[in-house]
Amino acid sequence: MSILLLLIPLSLVLLVVAVWAFVWAVRKGQFDDLDTPALDILREDDPPVRAAPEREEPPRDAG
Repeated sequence: MSILLLLIPLSLVLLVVAVWAFVWAVRKGQFDDLDTPALDILREDDPPVRAAPEREEPPRDAG
C-alpha cells in the first residue's frame, strides 16, 4: 500500500511533463511540416564545386 503513495504522484508528475513537452513542441512548430524532411533524403546532392587550380608564383630573386 505504501508504494502506491509514491507511484501515483510520480506517474502524475510524469504525465504533466509529457503533456507540457507535447504542447511546447506544437507551439514551437515541430509538427508544422511532416512531409519535407522525409523527402529531403531522396534529393540529389549538388555537384561538387571544383576549386580553381592555384598558380605558382615565380621564385623571387634573393638579391
